[in-house]
Amino acid sequence: MLTLDVALAFFGIAVALALAPGPDNLFVLTQSARSGLRAGLAVIAGLCTGVLGHTLAVAAGLATLLAASATAFTVLKVAGAIYLAYLGWQAWRAPATAPDGAALPAIAHGALYRRGVLMSLTNPKVSLFFLAFLPQFASPERGSVALQILQLGGLFILAAALVFTGIALGAARLGQHLARSPRLSRGLNRITGVLFIGLAVRLVTAQR
Repeated sequence: MLTLDVALAFFGIAVALALAPGPDNLFVLTQSARSGLRAGLAVIAGLCTGVLGHTLAVAAGLATLLAASATAFTVLKVAGAIYLAYLGWQAWRAPATAPDGAALPAIAHGALYRRGVLMSLTNPKVSLFFLAFLPQFASPERGSVALQILQLGGLFILAAALVFTGIALGAARLGQHLARSPRLSRGLNRITGVLFIGLAVRLVTAQR
């Protein structure tokens, strides 16, 4: 079991990591601004589910196999980069307003949830990061290392959920202003598209 001091230290670091710019919080921000708080929460649920998958992979030793296999790493990072580029292209082409001036159709929350899961699971850097990061806070002297890994993963999910929810709340308010300004909305779409494509390039060129 984790001790309180270890849990608090890890949680503080996890909050800082969740605040660092990346594809996850960018996706939460843009979807919340575009479609509202509930859409952002659906994305957050998907991302956290993906993090749970990475945690289970580390606890089960599957992430070690990924770290040892250059082929598996390459396949997964290319798949992740393609998906990020797809999201970037979608954002770039997204209209600021519907052709008839009505509100833009919202993406179903289930689809946003699945996108969040897929975005997280197709990023091999997350698995390798967890493989290197989580064991530093686990010790055989405190019992089962696998159980401690699961506890650390749960704390990371909690930290990410809190940070991302704060981002979603702020972005949802921003979205109310964007809805009244097609020019600002179009600008956000273009910036988001460029950032996602840039993240795709960075992922596909990443080394183990």
